[in-house]
Amino acid sequence: METAGSVAVGTRTAAGVAAADVVRHAPDGLAVIDADARFVDANTAAVALCGLDPEQVAGTPSPFAPPQDAAGTGRSGELTVAWEPVTGQRREFSYVLSRVPGEDRWIVSFRDVTLSRLRERRLAAIAKAASSVASKRSLVGTLEVLAREVARSDAIASVQVLTVNSTGDRLHVVGAWGFRRSTDFFDKLMECRALGARLMMLEALETRQPVVAANRYDAVMADPAWAPLQQLMRHPRWDWFVSVPLLARGEPVGILNAFFAPGQVVGDTELEFLLAMAEQAAMAVDHAALLEWERDVARREERQKLARDLHDSVVQQVFSMMMQARSLEVLVARGLPPSPEEVAQVADDLSSAAQDVLADLRGMVVELRPAAATAGGLVPAVRSLVDTTAARTGVPVALEVEDRGDELAALDAALLEDVYRVVAEALHNTVKHADASQVHVRLAVAPHGGRRRLIAEVTDDGRGMGDPAGPAGPAVAGNCTSSGFGMTVMRERAARWGGAVRVRRPAAGGTSVLLSLPFPTTLPVTPCEPEVAP
Repeated sequence: METAGSVAVGTRTAAGVAAADVVRHAPDGLAVIDADARFVDANTAAVALCGLDPEQVAGTPSPFAPPQDAAGTGRSGELTVAWEPVTGQRREFSYVLSRVPGEDRWIVSFRDVTLSRLRERRLAAIAKAASSVASKRSLVGTLEVLAREVARSDAIASVQVLTVNSTGDRLHVVGAWGFRRSTDFFDKLMECRALGARLMMLEALETRQPVVAANRYDAVMADPAWAPLQQLMRHPRWDWFVSVPLLARGEPVGILNAFFAPGQVVGDTELEFLLAMAEQAAMAVDHAALLEWERDVARREERQKLARDLHDSVVQQVFSMMMQARSLEVLVARGLPPSPEEVAQVADDLSSAAQDVLADLRGMVVELRPAAATAGGLVPAVRSLVDTTAARTGVPVALEVEDRGDELAALDAALLEDVYRVVAEALHNTVKHADASQVHVRLAVAPHGGRRRLIAEVTDDGRGMGDPAGPAGPAVAGNCTSSGFGMTVMRERAARWGGAVRVRRPAAGGTSVLLSLPFPTTLPVTPCEPEVAP
């Protein structure tokens, strides 16, 4: 090993080149360290990689820890260590150790893997963000994960993900990492604007183009117009600033702000990474907006269904009760008091109608509370629905569950609500229209090719298809055609999760409404990290 002032090794290669020259000009770093992890000697590449003073190599602390075992051989294979001799100048080295025979010294061969590890972290961050967009149904949770992954994958002091509200006049910090949270961030930002501050994030939003600013920290802290936000943005320390718009279907839906740590320069690769993460964030925002739109449509459809059910049953029955009571009033007005038998008959009719109205209203209440019911799991919720339906209608309803691994309990709450509503709608149609003597409800987790599927089936022994067209005609469930409103809503709920609803006529008669949808899957996206020296 030879550096400035070191002793040259006299051995020569077959080509006549001194071994010391090979060591000195080797492209990888070569060094000798002692038991205290201090440099003893280093070649030219090692000096450059570690930022050493060529004249003062010996005794300088190194990033490489000597083995801790008694033999001093340590772990075999390549290790990885981070090295930051100066704030903002972080490097990562992959290295191997070899002990000098008979001495407490080790030869270290190492290379700079900073860029390759950075690429790995960025790819992992993009994959994790994509997985979060696909699996999480909470926009806040998704954007929190995304902000954290952006910060961890690069030398970024703070990250903000802001979304535009529905009216397009406010921004909300939904995901953040680094700066402390502030519920009035946007209000203070507008105060800064009123004082004359240049808001680059709004420029990015308006132009739909990323904005990059060097040395932005000093400019913000020195500008009195930024006074309302200076305390919030002072820590952690940052330097360069990048704001990338979130675009969904060509329209801005938010902003991703990245505040880079001191010493970091934003180049093309850094900007490309932020653009990729902004695309994932935009997808999450767009997905959440579409989901909210679907839920709004579902709520409107549920209200329409409720109005129809009220009109078809409760309103008609109440009208009948009113007419019966009115008949007594008319008789009295004409001076023809009703006989006790007539009064008793009307009272009996009114009592019977009131019981029917009460049963229908209770059934509607049960159907309208799936979100609360499914909080304890799908099986308990459906069991409660089955018991309630049997009690109020007098029709025996049996529940069968096939879930050995208790997998149904771990499913997404929104998915459980949709499954519950499909079962409730099918059961409602059956007891109301099918004239069945018994109903069977089945929940199951069944294999299907390489994936598992959730099965929910409601089967009755009632009138069955009931359609004049016969078995070849259109499917009819509980005397309600498959193209009817109830079936449309059920199929939309199933399609939301990649599933389907089919109505069948078993050979033994009756009707079967079958919901089948695939279990949601998640992919492992966290790569195996190389072994890192302590």
